[in-house]
Amino acid sequence: MDSVIEVQRQTHEEIEHLERALYTTLSKPQPAHQFRLQNEHKASQLLDRIHSRVVTLSNLYEDQETRKAEIEALSAPARQDDLSAFYARLGKIQEHHTKYPDATVGGFELELATFLDEGEELEDEEFEQDDPVALLFSGEEGYGKYLDLYTNHTTYNNLKHIGKRLAYLQYLDVLLAAQSESVHTELPKECRLHRDYELYIRALHAYLVSFTKRSQPLVDVETQQREAEEQFDKSWEAAVPEEWHDSRQATAPTTENGEGGIWCAACQKIYSKQTVYDAHLTSKKHTKAAQKQATSDAPPTNPNGPPSSNGAGITLNGESAKSSPDKSKHRTAALLTHLCSQLLRALAPALNETKSNVERRFSLTAREREQELLEQAKKPPPAAKAPAPGENGEEEEEEERIYNPLKLPLGWDGKPIPYWLYKLHGLGVEYRCEICSDHVYMGRKNFDRHFQESRHAFGMRALGLPNTKHFHEITRIEDALALAEKLKREGRHEIFEQETMEELEDEEGNVYNRKTYEDLKKQGLI
Repeated sequence: MDSVIEVQRQTHEEIEHLERALYTTLSKPQPAHQFRLQNEHKASQLLDRIHSRVVTLSNLYEDQETRKAEIEALSAPARQDDLSAFYARLGKIQEHHTKYPDATVGGFELELATFLDEGEELEDEEFEQDDPVALLFSGEEGYGKYLDLYTNHTTYNNLKHIGKRLAYLQYLDVLLAAQSESVHTELPKECRLHRDYELYIRALHAYLVSFTKRSQPLVDVETQQREAEEQFDKSWEAAVPEEWHDSRQATAPTTENGEGGIWCAACQKIYSKQTVYDAHLTSKKHTKAAQKQATSDAPPTNPNGPPSSNGAGITLNGESAKSSPDKSKHRTAALLTHLCSQLLRALAPALNETKSNVERRFSLTAREREQELLEQAKKPPPAAKAPAPGENGEEEEEEERIYNPLKLPLGWDGKPIPYWLYKLHGLGVEYRCEICSDHVYMGRKNFDRHFQESRHAFGMRALGLPNTKHFHEITRIEDALALAEKLKREGRHEIFEQETMEELEDEEGNVYNRKTYEDLKKQGLI
């Protein structure tokens, strides 16, 4: 359509449809994190389309000349029987439909409806479709629930002048400390002023911005970063913070007595003592350099920072003339540190979830981790659809309702197990374990099995005790500590010294423990 007014009307209509679609998308209840994040990304795409339509519409309204010409063309002609403009427009419309005979009326509504219902249509497909939102995150990020900071942690530990290296959990605690102060205040000043720190904080800032955009698509990160940068510029122009002031730049020599070194403009060299400087004035090298300097322009200044001996490099306040560039030397690192602190405050819940997830994974065995990965890889079951009218929906619901007044556990067929089997296995008996944070286990079999599970092993590790057979059937913390002390007094160190539990065999087939085997081998008896 060539009509500007028709394009404006159509753009208004599209904006209205997109706003309704946005309301429909945001009003859907999404209890699961995965579906909620997909919904937010879909809403973000709708907002981008609305923004592009609004910009186009604003440009059309600003073009007053084209709009005025269109209105004049639509107005009544001088002669009432002049229909030339009408037939000209009718010819364009017929030409358009002749050129595009298969054009669908209301194509935008169909496209928008397909965009909103694309997730529901893919449920009946036989092949598995890749989730575009899942491809945005790595496996460690867990669909946007956790942060993957292992690379930044490695770079942090490789910084120069860092001092003590931190474990991953301690590194997360350092980032969580940004809630009350600037990030990485624990680093020494010489480390923060180094070039490696600037590269590290730049990479950390880039990752935090990327993760925020992917995990919180409805948050305007760029606007927040611009506001934080403006706030930083005001504070930086007012006064450079003490932690970003390089004291090494202020120790340049500023006097003529040679306390910090004397600069010779002719030789382009610094002399540490006045006597050495005076002695070199009579040398041939200095004489030639002085003659060459006399025929040339003004002598060059010291490139390393100290002023010349005549005091030309000293400003009124006693500072070096090079102090103004030094003010902006560490500005980039300070700005990125300030921006990272703002991002970490916004990502505090995700950081806490990351720390909890790391602590939980440390307590899992290799088999439990593999099982967890398999469960995460499974596609979540689709939501149950309501039965269509006319079907026996109520009868099927009555059949699926199970009568279970005794709250018996369900068997393999989804029905309660017999009561005699329930009593036979003792599933009605409660076993409480204080080491497992007072967790209750139903039945003797589940109670015996839990001593080798991760929950009990984590509780024993928290008490500083090994989870060996000696502590089987021990459920109270007081009893476990008492038993450990008793084993120490009796001299049974095998639970604490694993090397005595190792058995070795000689060439004749005799079996010894490791200590006895090494003693006999030293004596030459084996």
